Amino acid sequence: MLNIAVLVSGGGTNLQALLDAQARGEIPEGKISVVVASKPGVFALERAEKAGVEALVVARKDYPDTGAFCDALREALQARGIGLVVLAGFLSILNGDFIRAYENKIINIHPSLIPSFCGKGFYGLKVHEEALERGVKVTGATVHFVNEGADEGPIILQKAVAIQEGDTPELLQKRVMEEAEWKLLPQAVALFCAGKLKVEGRRVHIV
Repeated sequence: MLNIAVLVSGGGTNLQALLDAQARGEIPEGKISVVVASKPGVFALERAEKAGVEALVVARKDYPDTGAFCDALREALQARGIGLVVLAGFLSILNGDFIRAYENKIINIHPSLIPSFCGKGFYGLKVHEEALERGVKVTGATVHFVNEGADEGPIILQKAVAIQEGDTPELLQKRVMEEAEWKLLPQAVALFCAGKLKVEGRRVHIV
């Protein structure tokens, strides 16, 4: 059974999708052992506690720099024997030392079809605003491994979502969550825990 840490900074809707999938038995070879928030008082912590999962705060503001913050975060995860780190709306920067310590063991969900509408500054509603502004007909979500480049790690899974007439950024965000994010993330976590993801360069093979 692989111990999973979910890192959050806000409401935790993707965390809830993972907790629900776990409760349905869809991640049989993994267990969400801890939820770590980068600031206190976020609703994701309440979601964790309700599910009986340890809820921990490692607050970015308590540390003088990114290095000290990432060291504290890494120590907390290593003390709990974490084998997979899932970023679910985690808005703090992870440095190279942290990423190397968990090489190909950190996954992130991004609300677009990478390489479109991704990289530095593209998160939350900004992604959907840009997609609508550009006039694309299809968007979606991507689960990928995390490396030192913003949204540049090897892609694990993607799912397309059609843009509809009259969409607002908020409507599109909700549809992408419901049709793609909340399905892809638990699926990717289950595949990882089952040892079915093989990384070769920039490509991920499901074996």
